[in-house]
Amino acid sequence: MKCINCGTDNKLKDRTANQGRCIKCNHLFAFEPTSMSNVQITDPFFAKAIADISANNTLFFTPKQLLYFLDNRLGKKSKHISRFGWLFLYIAFNLITSVFIFVPLIVNFVFIWIFYENSKSINPNIFSRKNSAKNLQIIGGIILFIGILLSLALKSFSLFVIFVVMGMLPIYLGTRQLGRIELLTQDFLISESQIKDWLNRWQQINGSILKILPSPNQENKPATINPDVTAYSFDRLVVCDSASIAQLLIANNFHFENNCAILSITGYPQSIFDTTMQMLRRNPDLKVYAIHDCNPRGIGLVHNLRTNANWFFNSEIAIIDIGLTPRQIIATKRGMFIQSSPESAQAAKQLPEEIRQSLSAEELAWLESGKFVELESFTPQRIIKVLQKGIAGSPTLESDDSSLLLVGNTGNDMYVVESFG
Repeated sequence: MKCINCGTDNKLKDRTANQGRCIKCNHLFAFEPTSMSNVQITDPFFAKAIADISANNTLFFTPKQLLYFLDNRLGKKSKHISRFGWLFLYIAFNLITSVFIFVPLIVNFVFIWIFYENSKSINPNIFSRKNSAKNLQIIGGIILFIGILLSLALKSFSLFVIFVVMGMLPIYLGTRQLGRIELLTQDFLISESQIKDWLNRWQQINGSILKILPSPNQENKPATINPDVTAYSFDRLVVCDSASIAQLLIANNFHFENNCAILSITGYPQSIFDTTMQMLRRNPDLKVYAIHDCNPRGIGLVHNLRTNANWFFNSEIAIIDIGLTPRQIIATKRGMFIQSSPESAQAAKQLPEEIRQSLSAEELAWLESGKFVELESFTPQRIIKVLQKGIAGSPTLESDDSSLLLVGNTGNDMYVVESFG
């Protein structure tokens, strides 16, 4: 493992002999991969993850975003049986059992069953599931190739039919799984408590991570704002369903760079919330952009803005739903960390009728199955780009070329962005 301080490569025996320190500069290593159980990380791996998620230390990020980011990276490098390894076992078992009549059939069905179950399980990560689906296609191709040659050599049509059916089955299953793997749910390889421990350990040794955000600070005391400033208003407002995302956007100066106000539906930042709302209500041409998790609470954000007297009840302003929505996830089918819970399924079934009418049957089924996706599963850079793209497309709300879909009645319009990046 290379030392992040001087770049010296330290072998395990070197690290052990020097009490976990670099043999050249004596810098203490934060992690020892050989002593870690479920996943193994190194100091260079962790340092690169921090640099990448922060876009080379230019963007702030939340601890939960780091959890998703590391989980994705670890999933790509997680250990699994190599393609050469399982192919060797597959061929060996078939050759050994070829002297028996029905045993090779059982061997093939066992391999097919194992890979099929693995391709739809929530326990392995998405990369392992994809490999299993591709392995099914490979097995199908082998069965077809060997089977057709054998049946032609024996001039047996019945054997030909059997091998074609056996070969097409795993090819069909593998192809079908590849088409739906992106919409299957998955679990984390690591936990939030692990991330917390890793961060504490890293910062104790290497100093504070400048771009990681603390928990949003909800101050009850109103901030003092210059009266000259309050005489103005904003043309745009971004409303988040969580204080964490609002804090993320503010910390990265999204409000300055895009000339907009940023608030959360929970009232963050409390110190300027009431004053900002007073300023916003002065502008009849205000455009509101909603950005939220794809869960029942997040899906209800726009409805809340429309029906809550503290927001825009009885107002005719345009509200643009940036996402996340089930429509976007189903259409994209890539790069989404989909989870599920019974609580989310129950909450989806209790959505108000007005919200349910704005969703398609496919979207409702997706939500009622308990699936959900969190905004913090995306990097700060992607969230900012998607939001900027949504704002850039909003001046042409009535245009046929607009990427926004109109939902609702005249006077109470809501626009939905059809793609989340």
